[in-house]
Amino acid sequence: MPDGAIITLAAIAVIALAASIVVAARARNRSARVRTETAELRARVAEIAAMAGGLAHEIKNPLSTIGLNAQLLDEAVADLPIDEQERGRITRRLGTLTRETERLKGILEDFLEYAGEIRLHRATAPLAPIIDELCDFFLPEAEKRGVRLRPDLPPVPVHASIDAPLLKQAILNLLINASQALETVEPGAPRELIVRLNPGPTPSLSVIDTGPGMTDEQAARAFEPYFTTKSGGTGLGLPTTRRIIEAHGGTLTFNSQPGKGTAFTITLPAAQPAGPNTDDRQAATE
Repeated sequence: MPDGAIITLAAIAVIALAASIVVAARARNRSARVRTETAELRARVAEIAAMAGGLAHEIKNPLSTIGLNAQLLDEAVADLPIDEQERGRITRRLGTLTRETERLKGILEDFLEYAGEIRLHRATAPLAPIIDELCDFFLPEAEKRGVRLRPDLPPVPVHASIDAPLLKQAILNLLINASQALETVEPGAPRELIVRLNPGPTPSLSVIDTGPGMTDEQAARAFEPYFTTKSGGTGLGLPTTRRIIEAHGGTLTFNSQPGKGTAFTITLPAAQPAGPNTDDRQAATE
């Protein structure tokens, strides 16, 4: 091969090597920049979440004072020497003020619950007693809504690694949602609400209702914060429930058929070997 050709090939190889080095360096720089920007974004989101939580607390405290004073005013109005018609008008307005104050407090409490940190105190525990206790607790509310509530528990014990109070809260949210949905079914239609515990290597439990089910749009937005189809609802119950279950390392899924009902299924991690309780922490921004 002529010397000129060899030199040309060597030059091309050097240029190609230099180009690959430049490309690799740029890729590393982009990757480092993306990591930095991601870290900054996470820090910013955490800062905003903390500010929002603080703001919610600041709003909640005076709301409690407003609600208390509205109740005291309502009691005072009863003793005023005024016309009964005027007394009734003032009482109705104070009642509206009290209800709206309580509604706003509820929204703030749901927000703080959803946006706040979830701290788990895990322990291996049987699930059947938890479901039995919850059904017994919720039964009066279900009966008031004309709903037939029943647990469906297997004959074998089912254990999972859980934070029992938080898991109860998650299941209770599902029971409340299901019972509210069942209120909308036509008179004479079955209003069944079942809490079924499913044994197996991966424990799971299902909350099943015979309610109206969800449309495709409702199903697509079910876990979207502040999305609700209920009057007075905050739309944070399902997102909060999913956060609790995911903090356990589990999943929350559902299957819904319009006109037939909805089934939410919680899958939990299998029970860990016996030992001391463990604490986990999940930040609101994760």
